[in-house]
Amino acid sequence: MSNSASAVLSQRVQSIKESPTLAITAKAAKYKAEGRPIIGLAAGEPDFDTPQHIKDAAKAAIDAGYTKYTPVSGIPALKKAIVAKFKNENGFDYQLNEVIVGVGGKQTIFNLCLAVLNKGDEVIVPAPYWVSYADIAMVAEATPVIIECGIEQGFKLLPAQLEAAINANTKLVMFNSPSNPTGAVYSFEELKALGEVLLKHPHVLVATDDMYEHVNLTGEKFHNILNAAPGLKDRCIVLNGVSKAYSMTGWRIGYAAGPAYIIKAMEILQSQSTSNPASISQYAAEAALSGSQDCIKPMVAAFKERHKYVVDRFNAMPGLSCLMAGGAFYAFPDARGAIANLHKAGKISDTTDMALAEYLLEKFDVAVVPGSAFGAEGYFRISFATSMANLQEALDRIEKALS
Repeated sequence: MSNSASAVLSQRVQSIKESPTLAITAKAAKYKAEGRPIIGLAAGEPDFDTPQHIKDAAKAAIDAGYTKYTPVSGIPALKKAIVAKFKNENGFDYQLNEVIVGVGGKQTIFNLCLAVLNKGDEVIVPAPYWVSYADIAMVAEATPVIIECGIEQGFKLLPAQLEAAINANTKLVMFNSPSNPTGAVYSFEELKALGEVLLKHPHVLVATDDMYEHVNLTGEKFHNILNAAPGLKDRCIVLNGVSKAYSMTGWRIGYAAGPAYIIKAMEILQSQSTSNPASISQYAAEAALSGSQDCIKPMVAAFKERHKYVVDRFNAMPGLSCLMAGGAFYAFPDARGAIANLHKAGKISDTTDMALAEYLLEKFDVAVVPGSAFGAEGYFRISFATSMANLQEALDRIEKALS
């Protein structure tokens, strides 16, 4: 950036970077438009259509004239459906004023951070982490404190690591289970142990991002930290949305529940930024949460099949090591051995995961996201939310690239 441009732009925007997943997806799309046979495994988006009954609810909302402004925090019918979802599926009791609907899960996290963080506050982010957590904390002028949780510990934060990271400046801890990018899922016992650490530090807020709750690859019961440590309820914000479970990424509906004063602060921010989420999307989301949940089953069945195929293939490739995931639709192989091999053979110029990702895209027409985008150098992420035929071809190319 030129000096004149940096003088004009805010320090806030200069402190963050473009979402790497979106940047790689855009580059892959450009190559595809130019006629290259690109297979994109970068975007975290189910490849299924939104279920028909949800689309029908949206059409009915349009025909009924529900095309006006709604309350900033969401229509009452959707907020009631969210309250019922939390009660029936998670065992949480929330009032309507403890729930907010946002323009996607990302906005609820953004609004939460702007509502509670100040300059000098620290946000504990276990790595690998979803790309936006650290940058959103920085937009709020807080400092992300990244804790490395590698493949050796199953990509999960350990209680001793959490205890060591907490200090007087710690304001917020971010949890994400099932995890994007690793698919790691915390057990009830693991969450209980982390909860015991947090209960000793009453000044620390807890955010739990459960966006992949329903993309359950093991069939074991889902728990979040509030199930394991109910004593955190007065300082815990539960974040979720309809994007992944119901294949509704473009509808842009996320939601959050937590202490009423924090939710109200998030609503005030939203009133000055986007106002309400799209009215029609809200009626669709209400149908998603209130209707039959059977529409999730065929999607999850397909993800399970692809997941096993992908992990088995990766573990058979030279220099890769990949764990089975508990949820979400990502594989996150440790590629440090493969990177070293390729560098030694003179196929990549640098020993970084970015060099590997560029090699795969430029020479083999496969788009993956380097692990460094998620705070984990030496790994890469693929999404298996694409057809088995695409996965087979892409993994054939990756295997060829590594051999």
